[in-house]
This record gives sequence, structure tokens and C-alpha cells, in this order.
Amino acid sequence: MIAYLKGSLESVYERSIIIDVGGVGYLVNASPATIGRLPARGNNLQIFTYLQSNDTGQSLHGFLTQEEVRMFTLLISVSGIGPKVASAILGAMSPQQIILAIVAEDAVALSKAPGVGKKTAQRLMLELKDKIKTDSAGEDTSPAFAMRGETTAKQDAMDALLALGYGRAEAVQAVLEIAEGEMSADGIIKQALKKLSKG
Repeated sequence: MIAYLKGSLESVYERSIIIDVGGVGYLVNASPATIGRLPARGNNLQIFTYLQSNDTGQSLHGFLTQEEVRMFTLLISVSGIGPKVASAILGAMSPQQIILAIVAEDAVALSKAPGVGKKTAQRLMLELKDKIKTDSAGEDTSPAFAMRGETTAKQDAMDALLALGYGRAEAVQAVLEIAEGEMSADGIIKQALKKLSKG
């Protein structure tokens, strides 16, 4: 598995880029939204990747954050959602916005992404909600137990961080350290991601 590529941005196309890594050019599929956030050609960059294998061969899909890769993996696990639609969703919404829409069962928000109709949005919510929501029943000794009775914003933020691949302990610690007053779940998630990315 190729986790990331670090090299020079050699070519940019409508939905893909070529990165030169030590004299080897890697073709990486990327959404227009991701491409729009890249540095100018010739500059160095690091891009996180997901290697997809199927009957037609292998392809690399690139993202600027690990959270986007984790969300991409979740999205393509949904029946009927392939890499193209998953990339379109991530191009229209951030990982935390997608998670909050699923938790809130907001099909309208999900339907704003290109290629996602009402039925696809409903299927996405149905298949991913259990993967995103966590059940802390019977885990009184777990750090998550400290979240019981807390605001929905804090719980939703913790669920979002867990869905993005962070450990339960670090997710809870980050949320409890950051959440203040009437902060929204989205605000907590953004601050927590900044904190966790800095280690």
C-alpha cells in the first residue's frame, strides 16, 4: 500500500496529476477541488494516497489530508458509490461536514455533491451511520464514559474523530480540551484536527 507520495508536481490535468518521486512519475487521480489547492507546477508537495485495485488494474487517488483518505475509504465502502462519486463528495464537503450530515441525517446537504441524488444520499447515511456513531454502552472504564451526558456537539465531534481513524482516548482528550461554552460540533472538530495533526 502506498500511504503517501512526496516529490515534485510535474503535470496537472483536469482530474489527475503526475508527481515525480526520485525520477519516477506517479499518475494520481485527484478531484478538481484537490487540484485547486495544490502548489504551482515544479513545486514540492506531499499527497496522501489510496491505492485501488480492481479487474481493470490499479489506480492511485490523492488527497491533501489523511482525514480525506479515511473518508474516501468509508465512502467507497457504500454500495453504488465508486471513486468518482466519492471524490465528488469530498470536493463539495469536508470530511467533518460529511460526518455531521450523516449523523444529522441531512440528505439535502449530501445531495448537493455532484452525482449524489436523494436515494444515494439515503443509502450513504444508512450504511455509514453505524460506522460513524459509536456505542459506549458497557465501557464505563473507557475515556468515552466521561462524555456521557455531555452536549450533542461534543459527542458528535468525538464520533467524527473516531470515524476519521483517531483512537478513542486521543479523540476524547482533544474534544474535552477544546470544547468550551456553546461551540458547535464543526468548530470543535476543526480545532481538534489542528491539535491532533500537530501531535
